[in-house]
Amino acid sequence: MRAFHEFGQGNKAWLAPAILIGLVIFILLISLGLRGIITEDYFRVLMVLLIVIMVAFLFERIEKVRILNKMNEKLKKRTEKLKDANEELEAFAYSVSHDLRIPLRAIDGFSRILMEDYEDELDSEGKRLLNIIRENTHKMGQLIDDILLLSRASRQEMKFRDVDMEELVKRVFEEQKSSSQSQNVHLKLEHIPPAYGDLALLQQVFSNLISNSFKFTEPEDERIIEVGAKNGKNETTYFVKDNGVGFDMKYKDKLFGLFQRLHGADEFEGTGVGLSIVQRVIRRHGGTVWGEGEPDKGATFYFSIPTHKIRDEENGF
Repeated sequence: MRAFHEFGQGNKAWLAPAILIGLVIFILLISLGLRGIITEDYFRVLMVLLIVIMVAFLFERIEKVRILNKMNEKLKKRTEKLKDANEELEAFAYSVSHDLRIPLRAIDGFSRILMEDYEDELDSEGKRLLNIIRENTHKMGQLIDDILLLSRASRQEMKFRDVDMEELVKRVFEEQKSSSQSQNVHLKLEHIPPAYGDLALLQQVFSNLISNSFKFTEPEDERIIEVGAKNGKNETTYFVKDNGVGFDMKYKDKLFGLFQRLHGADEFEGTGVGLSIVQRVIRRHGGTVWGEGEPDKGATFYFSIPTHKIRDEENGF
């Protein structure tokens, strides 16, 4: 179907030879029909005119092809420049984030020493200010960690292999639960099919999505996280669903934006980077990601990635 669409609308290279064949047939019919009706001289003039029209038509087609090739070449160069710029930007973000860690550790370390060694000499206002410094260094440290994860999600070399998604979800969930202060979180896991992708990056996807579910179900007495999947013709769609605070669908376009937050920082911690990482990883797998939600009725995040068979076909295996 797609090939037919491109054949019929996107690429009209078939048009020129079809018209040329039509003209040749037309000339033959004219020559057969007019012989004996018009003089030999008029017939030759008619043939010359037809040949001139054919040559002009061919030159017009050749010129269009030349312009198209030139545009493709420009587009290719711009794509390469854009790719280089993105790589430089990601390298810059990685370098800056990495270098920021050192002074941040120093600020946190010295403020901690002040709290421990000079606690008796500090009044309540001094202690409050030092606590604010430490809280903000912690937030900045988390932001740096997230930016580094985002950079790795874009730069890390991918190693495709069969991934046991069911086992991966169980492992990520137990890790999140062990680090959570609350234990009233329950996992409903359907039998989900394996995927063909990069294990570390897919683990990052589930880690971010399940971590979000842990965070946004905190107000609930019983917190339920459901993970399932559905097989499609060319891809498998996985989902992570929770019964948390949800979100308003009118803000769905902001879900995966970098540093975008749909809830206030005073309500839920976070840097607004996690879902951007998920989107980048899934795009690198050739898939798509989207979210659905409703205020106070939970949220569901879906991602689809191509099946093993489709990826092999794309790679020419």
